[in-house]
Amino acid sequence: MAVTVEKAQKLGYTCLKALLRFAFMVANNLVAIPSYVLYLIVLQPLRILDSKSFWYIEGVLFKWLLAMVASWGWWAGYTVVEWGDDVKAVSEDEAMVLVNHQATGDVCTLMMCLQDKGTVVRQMMWLMDHIFKYTNFGIVSLIHGDFFIRQGRTHRDQQLVLLKDHLEKYYRSRNRKWIVLFPEGGFLRKRRETSQAFAKKNNLPFLKHVTLPRLGATQVILKTLVAPQENGTPPAGDGVRRESKSKGLQWVIDTTIAYPKGEPIDIQTWILGYRQPAVTHVHYRIFPVKDVPLEPEALTNWLYQRFIEKENLLTHFYETGAFPPPQGQTKAISREMTLSNLWLVAIQSFAFLSGGMWYCLFQYLYHCLF
Repeated sequence: MAVTVEKAQKLGYTCLKALLRFAFMVANNLVAIPSYVLYLIVLQPLRILDSKSFWYIEGVLFKWLLAMVASWGWWAGYTVVEWGDDVKAVSEDEAMVLVNHQATGDVCTLMMCLQDKGTVVRQMMWLMDHIFKYTNFGIVSLIHGDFFIRQGRTHRDQQLVLLKDHLEKYYRSRNRKWIVLFPEGGFLRKRRETSQAFAKKNNLPFLKHVTLPRLGATQVILKTLVAPQENGTPPAGDGVRRESKSKGLQWVIDTTIAYPKGEPIDIQTWILGYRQPAVTHVHYRIFPVKDVPLEPEALTNWLYQRFIEKENLLTHFYETGAFPPPQGQTKAISREMTLSNLWLVAIQSFAFLSGGMWYCLFQYLYHCLF
């Protein structure tokens, strides 16, 4: 009987905690997102007079919004340990980030682990499924300049044209540095069977922990953002590039996310916190873009090889609890990623104070007009 009562108490506590966390998340969204939008509306004259300063401010607000999302997981005990190359070394360069996709929590994990990577978060662009356009965060991503891509063969060619136009219009004009995409084109659980059937038909490796990536978006990004000359040095006659001082895309960061026991964290868990504290592991490997082929067949093979390597990394992780050491080394070094609770509280306080300020302002205007 005592065990039953103890379990009931634990369940009740978990439900109460989840309810309170959900209420906080709703309140957080109700003050933070409208405040972000209203601040940028007020700053529209600055956008005309000094576009660079406007997008700098927008980037700071965007980073704070993503930090709020990261705080939901951080305070629930969902932390990150990083392995492999130190991506801070290339945080000021343009880079394409290739990530395996297991669940909605992948995005939240990236929002957390990139917070301490300098200016990366405020200067990054996301490629995500178009369905996210209709979520609470959709308006933020639209303003920030992220790209929503439709999946499926019927939309594929048109979407790639739209992606190219989007990159040419927004990527450098808004001083973006990193672009994040999930080349698998969907969650692992949804694409695994189709991918394995395709692999069997085309004599490709059988993959269990990842799926074979799709070429389209990766190829468009490389062709659009990589400088046409080696080492990324603009020719003297290229006035636009010289003015922006852009060296073009410099790096490809192959990012592999691994969850304990292979059980992904989804957005519901991230928000409600009903799962026990867990450590998500993120492995980075940096490639100079000059080593990445641009021809379709060679690029396809290169991408396949990256995901075969991901499969091997994840297999090793699930068997040993750690990623393997780099070639030529005997031990893999991990780095615990941390967030400042004081900083997170300060950002949350700013959001709620901003929400209160806007509410009082609109209430005052309403009474003045009516």
